[in-house]
Amino acid sequence: MVDVGDKQITSREAVALGRVKMQNKTLAMVVSGNAKKGDVIATARIAGIMAAKKTPELIPLCHPIALTSVTIDIEVADELPGLIVRARAKTDGKTGVEMEALTACSVACLTIYDMAKAVDRGMEIGPVKLIEKSGGKSGHWKPGDKAENT
Repeated sequence: MVDVGDKQITSREAVALGRVKMQNKTLAMVVSGNAKKGDVIATARIAGIMAAKKTPELIPLCHPIALTSVTIDIEVADELPGLIVRARAKTDGKTGVEMEALTACSVACLTIYDMAKAVDRGMEIGPVKLIEKSGGKSGHWKPGDKAENT
């Protein structure tokens, strides 16, 4: 693991975005709450939050950190058609929360797939990507900003 002992404690935040593309009929089933496995969106939200908390157990060399907040927002995107998942993780610490946000987003997307695969095995997940981070020595970053030291 990288030694973060000399780093300053700062408020840190990261946001990841993912998409699950599916057939219109699958999206209608998810939105209506009629999936056989239950409420897809609520379950994906909880799975994402749980995954963020388990990140250091899943990703080698990730620091275990005290998360102060994890939120998962899932919105319908008729133009895909499908769902857009946005995961936000926050902490006050010596290392960032990018991996927690990305893990939360990925697992939420995988949960959507799992719960709807009986009617649509052709769903597509991705891209899953970091769309914003703040805090620490490198400060604030969004896509298009200089990527050095982020």
